Amino acid sequence: MTGWIVLGVILLLLAAVVLYVIIIYNGFVALKNNINQDWSNIDVLLKQRYDELPKLIKVCEGYMQHEQKTLEAVIKARSAINTANNDHDRMQAQNMLTDTLKSLFMVVERYPELKADTGFHQLSARITELEDQIADRRELFNASVTIYNTRLDQFPDVIVARLFNFAARELWKIDPAHRQDVDVSFQHT
Repeated sequence: MTGWIVLGVILLLLAAVVLYVIIIYNGFVALKNNINQDWSNIDVLLKQRYDELPKLIKVCEGYMQHEQKTLEAVIKARSAINTANNDHDRMQAQNMLTDTLKSLFMVVERYPELKADTGFHQLSARITELEDQIADRRELFNASVTIYNTRLDQFPDVIVARLFNFAARELWKIDPAHRQDVDVSFQHT
């Protein structure tokens, strides 16, 4: 009788360990899928921005014939997105596009008739709206990645993570140039 009790206790402990591993594994799967969903949500907005850019460029081209370099930089950044092969490259390409858009809007300041153009105004407002939404989604993505990466390193979750080869994900990072102070001056002319 004592042998059956010991065997029952061992089987019960084994079942508890298996159940615990299943729960941890399913938690990692859910977190990984949340990260993928967050990335897809960013992609939806990036696609909308990508589709809006040709319209913005077309409106700007007529006014900004002397600013061809700026327009070409936006086009080049937009095409870099198509050649990105992984999350890291896509993040860099999107950051490059964000930079060139900022440059474009700074150049636009020199063209009062362009700023007054209704088509440009609507498109620039739309892209600004998309940029704000993209920033919000990037924060959500980074929050999901941080939760996931933290769980990967916590004990006893780390055992299950290594057992099933769950790998850390990369946070969305900005270019170091974006961390520098911006020189703003109010000059009277």
